[in-house]
Amino acid sequence: MTSPRRQAPVICVALGVERRALRRAHTAVLRVGMGPRRAAKAFRASGALGGRPVLVAGVGGGLAPGVRPGDVVVATEVRGPDGSVRSCPSAPLLAAELRRLGLVVHLGPIASERRVAGRAARERLAATGALAVDTESIWLAPTESPFAVVRVVVDTPSEPLLRPGTAARGIRALRRLRLAVPAIDAWADATGPRAVRLANPRSFCAGVERAIEVVDRALERFGAPVYVRRQIVHNTHVVRDLERRGAVFVGEVDEVPPGSVLVFAAHGVSPAVRAEADARGLRVVDATCPLVTKVHTEVRRHSAREATVFLIGHADHEEVEGTVGEAPADVVVVEDAATAARVVPRDAGNVAYAMQTTLAVDEATEIADVLRARFPDLRAPGSDDICYATTNRQRAVRDIAAGCDLLLVVGSPNSSNSLRLVEVAQREGVPARLVDQPADLDLRTLVGVRHIGVTAGASAPPTLVDELVGCLGGLGPLTVDEPPADPEVLRFTLPKEVS
Repeated sequence: MTSPRRQAPVICVALGVERRALRRAHTAVLRVGMGPRRAAKAFRASGALGGRPVLVAGVGGGLAPGVRPGDVVVATEVRGPDGSVRSCPSAPLLAAELRRLGLVVHLGPIASERRVAGRAARERLAATGALAVDTESIWLAPTESPFAVVRVVVDTPSEPLLRPGTAARGIRALRRLRLAVPAIDAWADATGPRAVRLANPRSFCAGVERAIEVVDRALERFGAPVYVRRQIVHNTHVVRDLERRGAVFVGEVDEVPPGSVLVFAAHGVSPAVRAEADARGLRVVDATCPLVTKVHTEVRRHSAREATVFLIGHADHEEVEGTVGEAPADVVVVEDAATAARVVPRDAGNVAYAMQTTLAVDEATEIADVLRARFPDLRAPGSDDICYATTNRQRAVRDIAAGCDLLLVVGSPNSSNSLRLVEVAQREGVPARLVDQPADLDLRTLVGVRHIGVTAGASAPPTLVDELVGCLGGLGPLTVDEPPADPEVLRFTLPKEVS
């Protein structure tokens, strides 16, 4: 993969006091003057339009009710008075850097006006959803190269410029601007051309799609609220979206009002949880992934012949908790090869093993090999317990790892399959990071990185991958490659309660 040469970024400010506030920045600072004519003229004369990344910084006026003097507004887009719009795709990454510095940051549109906006103009602009207003940004926006805008609010409709306290607010705003320097430098350092390689397949699997659809259908059929025990899948964005639609997530069954609708999450539950739900008279809809149900069935079968079942997995994971609950006296959790080397069953001649479905294939195989070497009579699952989606996504990571400087895995911190993707990349010798959302990506991680692999855990929405790639594209020219792969065509039927 090849990429064009990186251009040196520039910070543009209107006022001398803003330039002094940014004097510690190691990025070049260009004073362009106040207002559209002087800004555009100075900008063109500087040659800054020659493909250089541009970040406009300084003070501005607040528009939205929640934006206060001293707050920072990072533009998602800049709107001109003639209807022109320039987007700022890297804004979530920059806003996150500023928040890490302890600043109060708002993310949204900034309007540029030809003159300082009065009360009437501010009311008009606020009605459009703009958060702040200035008199330079749209005229400083390059056509194609990276562009960002950071404005520290100095006045608002309720605290206008021509009032007592303006000087104090101005000083406070400039101090906030000075505090923003490390984040501004981080954005500038992270700009440049990149090549992104997308793992294929990635994101939602059939079990996750089924679980989400179960909750959707339950809401349609029974109406809100529909209760869900634990997270339906391990992803914060999926959970928040369902909460907005009327799902209520609870930790345990006793939190659900008697007679309510309760959905069991995709990771499965123990028989004791099912019995408790029945005792409370709950209308249960089971969204357990069929592949998890398969493991439960295996454990019950082995338990019926009084075998010791070695369950390869993580003891604190919900799926393992539910599986152990099928036969607590017969199941022994084996988390690693060291445990496999010392575990002692009741009868070495009557043993079997099962696996958590979201494990890393190579690690799980290593543990199983230790058990097989110790127990010649060990019974294996009739077919792989690690689900097809987990296996496919790990293979896809290995396929794209070569040549990557960094691999990003979109997924929540409690997602086992997402964490395993990080570990797979690291075992391939590639630095890897888990990001729940694009804003979790530290810009400093991207400095000097030109080839990035991107994937997503089976519980992460594909839209988050699109958002992440969009943010990366906001930092410079981006080429995106996706190797071909056979489509995943497996689909699971819905429970009869919602089908």
